[in-house]
Amino acid sequence: MIAATYSVGAVAVFVTAALLVLVGAIGVISVKNPVHAAMSLIMTLFGVAVAFVAQSADFLAAVQIIVYAGAIVVLFLFVIMFLGVDRREGVRVEPLVGQRPLAATGVAITVAGIVILMARSHWVSGAMSVSTSGTALATGSGNVSQLGTAVFTTYLYAFEATAALLVIAVVGAIVLARRERLIDEEDA
Repeated sequence: MIAATYSVGAVAVFVTAALLVLVGAIGVISVKNPVHAAMSLIMTLFGVAVAFVAQSADFLAAVQIIVYAGAIVVLFLFVIMFLGVDRREGVRVEPLVGQRPLAATGVAITVAGIVILMARSHWVSGAMSVSTSGTALATGSGNVSQLGTAVFTTYLYAFEATAALLVIAVVGAIVLARRERLIDEEDA
């Protein structure tokens, strides 16, 4: 077993990134205002970008900030504003009986599955190890070209499916919002 020695600066950057991610993620699920939740999501994405910088993945850090924290969260904010954040909803009224206990059970099963998978893989954390299963990216500007080749060849279907899912989710949210507004306007 090889003992890894890390500098104090590397540990400080990791702890800072981890705190940003955790505090932002907790903020996303705990705040009541959806706009504040989106701001917490930006904090989480920024923490992930800091972690990318610590791993010398500067391109991924830039993409994380520009694409996700910039474009995707702006899209989320657009949908949130379109849905109307100033409307009061009956939070106590449960449209589907038993959905909250079912959701809590699903979360518990998912977390348990992740813990079991991580324990089986000896708690892989992304830290550099002696033997890696994949091929390492080249240093310098070649890693951007390798990443682009991988995204548009090996992972093309996953990349396109993610894009389609985002578009479908936004269109679905707009359709649901329009349907509820039309029903509300007919009642008035």
